[in-house]
Amino acid sequence: MENLIFSLNATIPVFLTMLLGMLFRKTGLFGETFAQNLNKFVFKAALPALLFQDIATADFYQVWDTRFVVFCFAVTFLSICLAGALSLSMKDRSRRGEFIQASYRSSAAILGIAFIQNIYGNAGMAPLMIISSVPLYNVMAVIVLSVTSPKADPAIQQAHGGAYPPASRHFGMNWLLLRKTFLGILTNPIILGILTGLLWSVLRLPMPGILMKPLSNLAVLATPLGLMSMGASFNLKKALTGIRPVLLSCALKLVVLAALFLPAAVSLGFRDSSLIAILVMLGSPTTVTCYIMAKNMGHEGTFSSMAIMLTTLLSAFTLTGWLYLLRTLSFI
Repeated sequence: MENLIFSLNATIPVFLTMLLGMLFRKTGLFGETFAQNLNKFVFKAALPALLFQDIATADFYQVWDTRFVVFCFAVTFLSICLAGALSLSMKDRSRRGEFIQASYRSSAAILGIAFIQNIYGNAGMAPLMIISSVPLYNVMAVIVLSVTSPKADPAIQQAHGGAYPPASRHFGMNWLLLRKTFLGILTNPIILGILTGLLWSVLRLPMPGILMKPLSNLAVLATPLGLMSMGASFNLKKALTGIRPVLLSCALKLVVLAALFLPAAVSLGFRDSSLIAILVMLGSPTTVTCYIMAKNMGHEGTFSSMAIMLTTLLSAFTLTGWLYLLRTLSFI
């Protein structure tokens, strides 16, 4: 019972905060534009401030873990390969790219940090996990969505009566977009917040009180506002419509990847916040960025939106279950 209470205390407050966002949207306190701007504020200001604060005020030489970074990178790459292999069984080739992206790409930043912060009071190992996985998320998403785009697949063009524009050169690879993605990673506010915090910690620079107070005031907004903006963007009715094609992707995202790789993490000695960060990377819901990228790269986007909504809904139960299991086995 104690382990169950621990797990519920770790997950329920997170999802209740998301429900507040849904409630505010229903009552008209949050409009669609406001929710979008709120999400942008969290992504570009509050969350980078939180990550910078947690890393800059920590001892880099105690926080940095090369083995952890390499493990997260390798597991992310293997997850993408597994999703790609499973996508080959799909009859509808136009959905393969969306399936792959939705199956591996987690809400590692906002939702992930919310869980770790709710349990340990700080971002823990989440920043190192983000450095290891998020750049790879973005680069591989561009490659996958470019190669599998309906515009780049002659078979799909023929099936649609030539409705799509001719495929681009280089096997449909959008090299301009790939270059733009690399630049986007280098200027990503979250990555910049982490790297700046690491540099601050490495150089052992002091944190003046006059800077710490406003930084803390901004950082403390990241988790609640980020969760409420996610809740305000959630559409339950749409999530439960036509879910069959999405179920395999949801199972892979919330259960299969964690079941495959968490035992490896445990056997390598990862515990507590490190193990929670790995769980978040493997088993948290699909990020909303999947839909945005899919739509902007010639895909329909319906599969991505359903995967995002359904994984967000179901993760309340699966993440609680994973936390309960890890707690019962005394790994966290």
